[in-house]
Amino acid sequence: MPLLTLTDRGLYCEPGDFYVDPWEPVDRAVITHSHGDHATWGSRAYLTSEPGIGVLQARLDPTAKIRGVRYGEAVSLNGVTISLHPAGHILGSSQVRLVHRGEVWVVSGDYKTDPDPTCTPFEPVRCHTFITESTFGLPIYRWPPQAEVFAEINSWWRFNASVGKTSMLYGYTLGKAQRLIAGLDPSIGPILTHGAVERMTATYRQAGISLPTTHYAGTAERRADSSDAIVIAPPHASGSTWTRRFGTQSTGFASGWMLVRGARRRRALDRGFPLSDHVDWPSLLQVIEATGAAEVWVTHGFTGPVVRWLKEHRVAARAVQTRFEGERDDEIVEGIEEAKLGS
Repeated sequence: MPLLTLTDRGLYCEPGDFYVDPWEPVDRAVITHSHGDHATWGSRAYLTSEPGIGVLQARLDPTAKIRGVRYGEAVSLNGVTISLHPAGHILGSSQVRLVHRGEVWVVSGDYKTDPDPTCTPFEPVRCHTFITESTFGLPIYRWPPQAEVFAEINSWWRFNASVGKTSMLYGYTLGKAQRLIAGLDPSIGPILTHGAVERMTATYRQAGISLPTTHYAGTAERRADSSDAIVIAPPHASGSTWTRRFGTQSTGFASGWMLVRGARRRRALDRGFPLSDHVDWPSLLQVIEATGAAEVWVTHGFTGPVVRWLKEHRVAARAVQTRFEGERDDEIVEGIEEAKLGS
């Protein structure tokens, strides 16, 4: 029997009697990171990385029972050794390494290999079986250097400020928003944040992450308050009455999907910035090779093309379907969560 099996509640480790990123409440949940498609409310006990405790608590509730462990620290559950290793996706994101009777499995969660000052860098982990995401698992997805992307964002903001337009930049509340804030040039003007973004940004600061000064956008009631500002907001705020307080504005969205021009047109955006918290195609293949895994399970995204490529290159691979399929569902998940957090 494999160390992990896919059940109607998600990935289950029978020898250890726990789940990894379960889809429904369970007794024991090991959590790779705090995005809503990986961290479900209502479980009796959670295990996550120490850096991720704060954001997971903020996503769940104050009474949730959460145990944090240091990266690389080994713990045992019913004879299965568990350790968490940096995934580089968002603050506290982890790969879950499981060892039982000589078999080593690694669940990647979501991950990226690009440097990011807001979280611990990704580290490859050797294993026999690797479960990888494939959110951007197509050869067309190859990220430009992020220094160039941030230069474009700051240039766009600088121009908008010079003509009296507010720069409205959309990015996912947890992870992407803080990464954007870290890359902004605060000399251009004030950085304003949607309430949900500000709450998560405060949690990052509490975890020791250094970020430029931000201001809650709810205090900017007049156009004069924001004409040279950039506003960081979640995607679900686009087109809402909340955005009208900022007067004339230019809109942008930071996401890997912005690499495809049609994605920007469908959203009626002025600018799209291809910045992702997931691996692109070359990095995905490099990571898989670095694990040395003899078998690869592919989930969360373009599973078919990745499985075909691996099989063509003599790697045993299979697609594993989940209830969520990567960043394409983040907006739906975030919309539900932020409705509870408020604006």
